[in-house]
Amino acid sequence: MFEQLTQLVQQYGGNAVVNNAAVPNEHNEAVINETSTSIFAGLQKIASEGGGEQLADLFSGKTPIDSSNPIVQQITQQLSGNLGQKFGLSSEASAGVASGMIPQILSSLVNKTKDPNESGFQLSDIISSITGNGGQASGIMETINKYGMQFGLDQNNDGKVDVADVLVVAKTKGGIAGFIGKIFGSK
Repeated sequence: MFEQLTQLVQQYGGNAVVNNAAVPNEHNEAVINETSTSIFAGLQKIASEGGGEQLADLFSGKTPIDSSNPIVQQITQQLSGNLGQKFGLSSEASAGVASGMIPQILSSLVNKTKDPNESGFQLSDIISSITGNGGQASGIMETINKYGMQFGLDQNNDGKVDVADVLVVAKTKGGIAGFIGKIFGSK
């Protein structure tokens, strides 16, 4: 999962890091690596502190992935502090880099877990790597499944929300856009 996360950080690091005059060029790669590490560590910390429901809300699409999201806030603050401490960036520059990347990266990560064509972004693998233990990962997956059931996303009536449900929608009810529309409440 860390490799996939690093790829996303590199994808979104252009404007926030590489094209940012506040980040010295010699630190670009290290700042991108720090961003990956901070996101991964931040998600692990949230899981270890009992934030399973927050993670379930994030990955189920129940909460917006913006500056109002507690997970986005926590990881943004952590990354901002790390960038200032490790690379001597001003608090303004650190906050700008963090707030410019974290929502985009987490949104992309969540969207990729919902895309059946993205085999490297399986939700169960991501949750397992974040939690590091099967019991906690199972609990988070159960919460995601519960919310998916409440939103009527179990399209094949097998009692769980998974990629098979996306495929049913893709064939019968407006494709992937229809399924994502159901998640976000549009018809």
